[in-house]
Formats: sequence, structure tokens, C-alpha cells
Amino acid sequence: MAASLLRLHFHDCFVNLPMQGCDGSVLLDDTATFQGEKTAPPNLNSLRGFEVIDAIKSDLESVCPETVSCADVLAIAARDSVFLTGGPSWEVQMGRKDGVSASKAAATASLPGPNSTVAVLLANFQNVGLSLNDVVALSGAHTIGKARCSSFSSRISGGAGGGPDINLDFVQSLQQLCSSPDLSTTATTAAVAELDKGTPFTFDNQYYTNLLSGEGLLPSDQALAGQDQETRMIVETYVEDSDRFFEDFKASMVRMGSLVGVVGNTGEIRRNCRFVN
Repeated sequence: MAASLLRLHFHDCFVNLPMQGCDGSVLLDDTATFQGEKTAPPNLNSLRGFEVIDAIKSDLESVCPETVSCADVLAIAARDSVFLTGGPSWEVQMGRKDGVSASKAAATASLPGPNSTVAVLLANFQNVGLSLNDVVALSGAHTIGKARCSSFSSRISGGAGGGPDINLDFVQSLQQLCSSPDLSTTATTAAVAELDKGTPFTFDNQYYTNLLSGEGLLPSDQALAGQDQETRMIVETYVEDSDRFFEDFKASMVRMGSLVGVVGNTGEIRRNCRFVN
């Protein structure tokens, strides 16, 4: 679940309405009178790990009731997921409050999609106060995890994102994976591929090596090496120096984790991460 828990924190923080940010809003279930972020297109049938967060929160509530927010649980779980898969550790800033609202529309608009160009990625990141270097460093989270065929269909059809350096063998392997012998089935959309086929369960810098060889799975991944000279230079730096990647990733995670909109009495510490108190 490491990649899924890391992704939950990212998808929570990036919804940057004035009262949101890293506020646990992505964890809220829909009700008869409320529609939150879980059904937004970037999240629907994509995010996982909610039951893991529920179990952590339940344990915390049994020992220290209403003390640790769901937003802080997400931040800590993301850090531990990175560390337990071989990546760096860092001190997580604490004290976030849980939001009492969420926005499907804001999640749809704020979260960068898998077909994003570098320009679109940068605009999304700059909207929440993050930089081009943060774009490349945080994209390194794709060194673990998987993606559905529907997320990289343009890579299959035309090698999108790679510019002139399309790796035809890699594209053909994806075509084979995602092709369905029976077009009446959902096999094409249900199939998944590793985001980093080299070391899929280890948090390392292999993701960046893949980009230089044209083997970035998502178009938005491959774009970092094929569309922009500045992002390509950062990719090359991380390939040559894994320690630099780890240091930059830690710093970017802390910056992202500080995107907090809810302050003071506006937020709360939920007893159940799925519902406001």
C-alpha cells in the first residue's frame, strides 16, 4: 500500500481552496447532503488505502482521543511509506487541522492529470506555491506504484511525451499488456502497469533512468525528459546522484505538506476520518 498512501497525501494537499490544502478532505465520504473529493475524476476508482488510514486512526483514538488529525496521519503515513520501501525519512511537521468541507470541483481542477505537459504541471504546482524543481522531485514518487492502461493510453497510441526519443520496444510492451482479446470485456481499462518497471517496489532513482531511456509510463512522466530542457537537466542530475534526489524529495514533501488552509478554530480533529464530527 506504500504508493497508495503516498498518493493519498498528495491528492489531499493539492486541492488548494483558501480553506483546504493538507486538511484530510480527500478522506471524507459522500453523504446524502454532501459530495466530496472521492468521486472527482482524478480520484474515482483510483485512490486506495482508506481502510489503512481508518485502522491507524482507530488505534490513535483508543489511546489519544481527538489529538492527532487525519491530515497529520496522512502526512506521517506518506513519510513512512517512502522510508519502508527504501527511501529517505524526514521530520513531519505536525499540527494540521481536519477540514469540515471538501470540493469535487476543486479536486477536479487542481490535480494534474496523467497527460499533462510540463507547462500544465508547472502551472498546477505554481498555483499552490511550488516550483519547477518540486515538479520533478515529487514526480519521483512514481518510482513505486501502478497505473491503469487508461492513464497512459496516449503513450500506447503515439508515444506521447517522449518527443523524438520514443522507445518503441517499451511502447509495444504496453500495447501488448493493454490489448484485450475480447473487446466486450473491460480488460483494457482494468489492466495495470508498474510506474517503474525496473524496481517497482523500491523507492529509488530508477524512475529517472527510465525517463532518459524513453520508458516513462505516464505521458506526464516522459514529458519531464522530452519536452523541457530545464526539467531534463534536473532528471539527469537525479540519475547521476540519488542522494540529491532524496534530499530534494524530502524538502519538496515538507513544502507540500505545509499547504494548510484550515487554521485555528475553523478546522477540527476528526474522530472518524470519513465524516466530520
